[in-house]
Amino acid sequence: MSALPAKPGLRHSVSDWQGNNQQLSATAQHERHDSNVIRQEGRSLRNETNCKTSWDESDTSRRLTDRAWDVARWRDALETCAQKVDEEMQNLTMSKQQTEQALAATAVPLEVSSECLTLRDGRRGYELVSDPVSEQLKKEAELIERMQQVLQQHIDKAFEQLCVLQELRHQLTADLQNKMDALDVDMSCLSLTIKSPQISLKTNPTRIPSGSSTPQEWVQFSQYNVARAQDAMQVSQKMREDMSLTRAQLLNELDTQRRATEFALRKRNHHEEQARDELEWQIKKTEDEMAEMENDIHALDADLQAKTAFLKLAHTRLENRTSRPGMDLCRDQVQLGLVDEVHLLESAIMALKQKLSDAQHSLQKLRLHHSNMLQDLSRKQEAISLEQRSLNTRTRLTSPSHTDRTPVLLVPLTNSSGRSNLQLLAQ
Repeated sequence: MSALPAKPGLRHSVSDWQGNNQQLSATAQHERHDSNVIRQEGRSLRNETNCKTSWDESDTSRRLTDRAWDVARWRDALETCAQKVDEEMQNLTMSKQQTEQALAATAVPLEVSSECLTLRDGRRGYELVSDPVSEQLKKEAELIERMQQVLQQHIDKAFEQLCVLQELRHQLTADLQNKMDALDVDMSCLSLTIKSPQISLKTNPTRIPSGSSTPQEWVQFSQYNVARAQDAMQVSQKMREDMSLTRAQLLNELDTQRRATEFALRKRNHHEEQARDELEWQIKKTEDEMAEMENDIHALDADLQAKTAFLKLAHTRLENRTSRPGMDLCRDQVQLGLVDEVHLLESAIMALKQKLSDAQHSLQKLRLHHSNMLQDLSRKQEAISLEQRSLNTRTRLTSPSHTDRTPVLLVPLTNSSGRSNLQLLAQ
């Protein structure tokens, strides 16, 4: 038999083999120990992270709920403030319209006063006087012009305040709309769960968005808007009170002045009627006197003619007696009587002529004055007619005028989803 060949290689001793087995066992035990530690730590970490995650999600939901309540509270406050601003705008608009109506109502009194002044300027002669009526009419016109200026100033201020309220309402609306949108977002976030299909991983979700504000700034912004609106509403309320008081005062002043003007006008008309009646009586008496004077003038003229006839008779007798012849041409008692008669007749005729001239001159003066009185009577009647027309014109002031008032329509506020009110989820 042939010998077996020897195999090449390193042979280990029994001790090495035993050592290797011990090392493998020790390593296995160590690895199992490390694995057990890691498993225990993993279980502990899972429990800890599960609790932490559940708590954080619950805390986040609680914070979202609290935040939603805060936003809803400010939404309600802004909505209430916006409604009050709308009401104040409607009230101020109504007050402004009433002031505009009061301003428009002054057009007729001013027109009446101007027309009365124009009518009374049509008086002629001594009837065109600066009487108390003219003074009262001018005071009335000046009062109306002052009323128009004051009312127009109030209207301008009310318009400016309406613009301020409109701007504040726009700011409140914008803030309220932002609150509604933010509330929609927070409520949507509050409704999400880990099973929601809308959830996904996002790129850099922890970034701080540009334009972010702090909670203090967020509160101060809404507080500032509400405070400005409240201040503006207080100013508007004071303005409405001032406008109402001013309208009442001016209308009282105008009514008082109207009564004073009409009293002066009626008093002046009464005095003019008295003057007219007195003048008519004087005209009648003058006409009677003129008739008497004409009769007396006729009588004087007739008596003058008669005296002239007697004078002719006396002249003829004296002339005829100058033809007596011789010694019969005597200045006897007849001659003396005729001479005295002629002298007396001539004196009487001269006196009658003078008196007739005086009577004719007086009659001419009476006729001239009668004509002047007739002209003055015509002017007085015309002035009375103008005063009556003025009184009739002023009856337009007592005719009430009513105007319709159209309310201002406002658009209701809604959130981004179209709802006017938001309901929070019950906890």
